[in-house]
Amino acid sequence: MLKPLVEKRRRDRINRSLEELRLLLLERTRDQNLRNPKLEKAEILEFAVGYLRERSRVEPPGQLLGHPFFPPIMALYRVCVTTGPYLMAGTLDNIFVTLVGTCGESPKQRLDRMGRDFASGSVQKYKVRCSEELGELLLLRLHKERYAFFPQDSWYCSCICVTAPDGTLSHFPCYQWMEGYCTIELRPGTAKASVYPNLHLPLQSLSPGSWKVYAPGFPRIIDVSSFEEMESDKKFALTKTAPRADPGDSSGNQYLPGFPMKIDIPSLLHMEPNIRYSATKTTSLLFNAIPASLGMKLRGLLDRKGSWKKLDDIRNIMRCHKTLTSEYVREHWCEDQFFGYQYLNGVNPVMLHCLSSLPSKLPITNDMVAPSLGPGTCLQTELERGNIFLADYWILAEVPVHCINGHPQFVAAPLCLLWLNPQGALVPLAIQLCQTPGPDSPIFLPTDTDWDWLLAKTWVRNSEFLVHENNTHFLCTHLLCEAFAMATLRQLPLCHPIYKLLLPHTRYTLQVNTIARATLLNPEGLVDKVTSIGRQGLLYLMSTGLAHFTYTNFCLPDSLRARGVLDIPNYHYRDDGLKIWAAIESFVSEIVGYYYTSDASVQQDSELQAWVGEIFAQAFLGRESSGFPRQLCTQGQLVKFLTAIIFNCSAQHAAVNSGQRPLGTYPDEHFTEEAPRRSIAVFQNRLAQISRDIQERNRGLALPYAYLDPPLIENSVSI
Repeated sequence: MLKPLVEKRRRDRINRSLEELRLLLLERTRDQNLRNPKLEKAEILEFAVGYLRERSRVEPPGQLLGHPFFPPIMALYRVCVTTGPYLMAGTLDNIFVTLVGTCGESPKQRLDRMGRDFASGSVQKYKVRCSEELGELLLLRLHKERYAFFPQDSWYCSCICVTAPDGTLSHFPCYQWMEGYCTIELRPGTAKASVYPNLHLPLQSLSPGSWKVYAPGFPRIIDVSSFEEMESDKKFALTKTAPRADPGDSSGNQYLPGFPMKIDIPSLLHMEPNIRYSATKTTSLLFNAIPASLGMKLRGLLDRKGSWKKLDDIRNIMRCHKTLTSEYVREHWCEDQFFGYQYLNGVNPVMLHCLSSLPSKLPITNDMVAPSLGPGTCLQTELERGNIFLADYWILAEVPVHCINGHPQFVAAPLCLLWLNPQGALVPLAIQLCQTPGPDSPIFLPTDTDWDWLLAKTWVRNSEFLVHENNTHFLCTHLLCEAFAMATLRQLPLCHPIYKLLLPHTRYTLQVNTIARATLLNPEGLVDKVTSIGRQGLLYLMSTGLAHFTYTNFCLPDSLRARGVLDIPNYHYRDDGLKIWAAIESFVSEIVGYYYTSDASVQQDSELQAWVGEIFAQAFLGRESSGFPRQLCTQGQLVKFLTAIIFNCSAQHAAVNSGQRPLGTYPDEHFTEEAPRRSIAVFQNRLAQISRDIQERNRGLALPYAYLDPPLIENSVSI
């Protein structure tokens, strides 16, 4: 199909060149025969050869370039263009380039060679001629324009390398799609925290995208209400995907005041390509989701509205997806030891706090727990030894309760006391399902009947699900990482080192959150249909969670220390997480040290300060009690903040969700200097060693803990 098009383009180029040659010969020789536009190609070439032969007799060959027929070329720039290897990455459109330097800019020049120029995965070389050298290259403009009568097609440009007349090589990373007929401006790949402020070049980061309130007390989200404005921004155009208000909607199916009401789901396919799911990602999701959903549909699980009749019905959910973990859970789910294990290595391993004394709202006596503790110890002794822990679900005490199928639901706000026994196992010691003690709030113990104790543990796990899925998972990874992505795109130029560092960790986050708000959190959506708190309870739960979220909670080492859980044995989340934190911290420290040589350079980076200020204001609502920085004054503060962001966008999300693109993967070479590349290689090698250590440990575990195995940690919040 493409061969006729390529042949036509080649013929067109030959004809254009011959026509230009005819006109030049006519201008120089005044030969009337050249006035005929239908002159044969061979005749034009014969005229040219004769002219050159005549000139060579009267002028030395070295002087021909000075002749008016051959205007002097003062500077020749060699341009190498790499097209991405992805499906449909090539284009038939015309591509032009303009080079901008400290001493001027080149004419806009079409990049054109024999044959097809911009095929998928191709590397093509071109020459750009200028009347004089441009000085240090500051900017490269790429122009994409229509070719003949063909419709436009998208082009994925990976990078462009420019060799100056003096041999200086400049890299211009692109790694983005160009849709339609447009112009984009690329900066050199050499990262700079402050780039020639007196030249007033565009920052390439400020966009019409702005913040919007989703709900009171929530982190701010992207405002996508202005379709026309954002449509023109090829770096940040989300309007085709976002919830849009429908003024005529009177169904009550709307968000809170100030938030768009509905989303046009089909328009997700038209999302700006640089932030939407790739074809590979979309295919992977469909490949995994459709068979699973179909299987549950065929077994009637998706249509079930009543209660489970027997435990076998629940076991049938995993019948077609058996794994080592699912089989282990099926055999041990009701055991106390596995119940405690989940607080350490389950999907919400951040709930435990070590106690030195019991809270007044949990009136447990030694006599109650003595049978569980056994002889030779008592409750007070175990408190003093640091062996008593509490999981407190206080945040559920006042959450609104939802009705499902006309039935009001019950939400427990339990306090679960756990004990680290001499065998090193964490086991539940007592459970109170309400925050207020009294006759209506009994304390359940392991010595109660089997069914009473099992039901008490089940209600704790139900509360665990609500806190984990809404706060630990969606609020503390998805929503906060969306705010980090927004601030990074809005405040940092493409050439900024922090932008380059964080870009892989923002991949797909905006789209996955937009989909979640449209399908899970919308009125009468999945949350309203299947959870005991519904959407209103979710809004309360997450806004309350953010109001109590602190910088200590955000930084893994500080959180573990504050919760007093540094010495619990078999806490694989802690052990693996600290190793990954240290690897990220070392990598970030090298990057920061390379680009920021002193504390003063951090303080004087206005773009960096605007970035952290926007995160403080929009993600944490300017709440001083959160402890999050509103400005960064030292290299150490910057390293810690960046480490925490990368960890939470990657490893923490993996620990409470699942994996996609492995942590440490940098397929797009935004950093072009040798030092950052070496740091990336060292970081990847360190992660590989951590993975080997984890796999070696897991071989000796009955239930392997692989959530924080680096190949299973996605680079960003993308699912």
